[in-house]
Amino acid sequence: QLQASGGGLVQAGGSLRLSCAVAGTAVRLNTMGWSRQAPGKERESLATITSGGGTDYADSVKGRFTISKDNGENMIYLKMDSLKPEDTGIYYCGCLSRQVWGQGTQVTVSS
Repeated sequence: QLQASGGGLVQAGGSLRLSCAVAGTAVRLNTMGWSRQAPGKERESLATITSGGGTDYADSVKGRFTISKDNGENMIYLKMDSLKPEDTGIYYCGCLSRQVWGQGTQVTVSS
């Protein structure tokens, strides 16, 4: 079970930090990630973090978003800086190793 939180309304150029509480899956053992569903667009993978802490990002967010995790708390995070209106969407956290995704959190970036 995964529950994302931390979304909201922010002005362009601002920052948000999303959190994802994970239950039933150990983040230290799995590849975890964040994806986004923007209005009228296909779901997009944004960032992944492996069991060893290796990270990868979509070109659209590289240099602006940072994925991290806390193995002890079994949490994953997405720090989003320099937000743009096109970052608006529903953000989901998931366990890529098991292809399980939780409910999303809405992020709206105003211009």
